[in-house]
Amino acid sequence: MNMSSSPNFCAFLRGVNVKGTNMKMAEVKSVFEQAGMHSVKTILASGNLLFYSECAESELKEKLSLTMSNHFDYEAYLFIKTAAEIKQLCEDCPFEPDPTFHNYGFVGVAEIGKILAAEFDKSTHAEGEAGKLIGDNFYWRAPKGDTLVSDFGKILGRKSLKDAFTSRNINTFYKVLNAFKG
Repeated sequence: MNMSSSPNFCAFLRGVNVKGTNMKMAEVKSVFEQAGMHSVKTILASGNLLFYSECAESELKEKLSLTMSNHFDYEAYLFIKTAAEIKQLCEDCPFEPDPTFHNYGFVGVAEIGKILAAEFDKSTHAEGEAGKLIGDNFYWRAPKGDTLVSDFGKILGRKSLKDAFTSRNINTFYKVLNAFKG
């Protein structure tokens, strides 16, 4: 294996540096390297790691979740995506940038987009709040300051969904995509 290979995957960790789960990204990077990942780099402090591996995506999720759980003594949830998947997620975002709203995308288990869309449809919405399923990806536009207190925001915090998805501001996905390129 060529150790200078460009990253071919991104891991998105759920719940990093929120509610008492504090991690230094340098340490997380080291854990990924000890697990056999190469060309590891972190993007922001919210648990986004680019890396190279010859392993299958399904094998990576299981291996890295277990490694992170053991090292940090917490139940780790992460989701693996390729550059092509992140590019598609960014291109499909239906919401224009707006200084009064946050635009979010979600990554997770199969069918999570449909589950989130159904939950969004059942919730009450603030003025201008919107949700849209495009392909397998669900997108959410929430008024700034209302993300965690909105009806849908509370649904996202359900324990029954904690192992099913994680969300990022769409700007974070663009930063990840640009990091794949550079």
